[in-house]
Amino acid sequence: MWFPRLASDRVLRARPVEGPFALTRIVANADRLACLNPAAERAGLSRGMPLADARAFCPGLRTRPADPHADARFLGALRRWATRYCPWVGREGCDGLVLDVTGSTHLIGGEAAMLADMRQRLARAGITVRLGLADTRGAAWALARYGEAPAPPGATAQAIGPLPVAALRLEPDTVTALQRLGLRSIADLAAAARAPLARRFGRGLMMRLDQALGDQPEQIAPEPEPPRYATRLTLPEPIGLTADVMAGTERLLQALCARLKDRETGARALVLTLRRVDQDSQQVELRLARPLRDAARILPLFERGVTQVEAGFGIDRMRLEAVQVEPLPVRQLSHVGDTGKARLDDLITRIGTRIGLENVQRVLPADSHIPERAFLVAAAAFSDPGPSWGSPRPRPLRLFPPEPVAGHGPRPPQDFRWRRMALQTGRATGPERIAPEWWMADEAWRSGLRDYWRVETRQGRRLWMFHTPQAPGWFVHGEFA
Repeated sequence: MWFPRLASDRVLRARPVEGPFALTRIVANADRLACLNPAAERAGLSRGMPLADARAFCPGLRTRPADPHADARFLGALRRWATRYCPWVGREGCDGLVLDVTGSTHLIGGEAAMLADMRQRLARAGITVRLGLADTRGAAWALARYGEAPAPPGATAQAIGPLPVAALRLEPDTVTALQRLGLRSIADLAAAARAPLARRFGRGLMMRLDQALGDQPEQIAPEPEPPRYATRLTLPEPIGLTADVMAGTERLLQALCARLKDRETGARALVLTLRRVDQDSQQVELRLARPLRDAARILPLFERGVTQVEAGFGIDRMRLEAVQVEPLPVRQLSHVGDTGKARLDDLITRIGTRIGLENVQRVLPADSHIPERAFLVAAAAFSDPGPSWGSPRPRPLRLFPPEPVAGHGPRPPQDFRWRRMALQTGRATGPERIAPEWWMADEAWRSGLRDYWRVETRQGRRLWMFHTPQAPGWFVHGEFA
């Protein structure tokens, strides 16, 4: 199966567009067309054309940026759908699928019926497809892109012989060189002497030819299904007490954690589904600050969510699934415990279940000498504590936008007013000159250099003040503890 318009079909299925449409991608600092719909191709546009030239040819062209990750997910969904025809389905590049239908076609009424069913279903879904059927993988690839007529059994050479040499999955430079030698079709290449071609183009050329003709095997590796971490418990009698639900959750957790340990993974998000006797279901979601597979640590974190469940006439089925997992390799045991970090992670998880893990934040050092940019605020559950700040000079506990004060000269004023308070300078330490980062567009730093001073007032305030030499003035930027 080859989907020549996979990306554009994916977008147009969700948002149909009348007229020429194309997806663009930045290549060599220029927007170029990546995938087009039939209307754009009829307008004379082609893949790889610069977007500016395309708009000149077709002023009514509508475009959107390409999303390769979404295209890959869409192709994965098509791969799962294609398993209705055979169990051996793999990806062929970024826009195709390869199926080994040996022994499966009779279940659908034969090869012709199977191909017709594929075309009908995909056309109904708005997906353009070209199909190739042959005895070998290489021949099927060639027919899907250059022929599309199915090759009769045992007649692979006759079916792909008239096709161009590019149908052998060769590099563009190799195709050009073969055409210059007069070898334009696969039949011409098969009839030529092998030894001179192998010496000039290497063994890869002959290998591709042999794979297409069936003289050399080429296996189909189906894409394995991702592992699912889920356990289920069916109860002989409905339950409704919190203690009973927690006991069932404990049994599910032990089985799930054993499976996670076998694959050296840990759960970051868990979903407990409780089905009641009236066929209604309720879910308890748990997001963890760190990947875990310790049932004893995870179980108490479910208690708050379980107590809020409405059991109704009773719960008769429980299902626990780890919907998000991360690698968690086995660690060497040591007499030095890491209980402090584990307790902190459990505390973050407990607080996160109430207010959200994203709202439990920590401050991390950043690589910048500008005070406002010298730190980052990140979610504690998705970041590790940073190293020591390592600032050569102390920084204030509170930092706020600069507030102007009256003062003259390069040294801090002796008497000044700040926030309706009359203050007197008792001791001043400085200056510390900080230059703006010219590569950053920051309106607050367009005044130029700043000379910072630590000012201890007689009234007890310890301020962080700076002076701007370019436009003389004094400002209060922070306050020490």
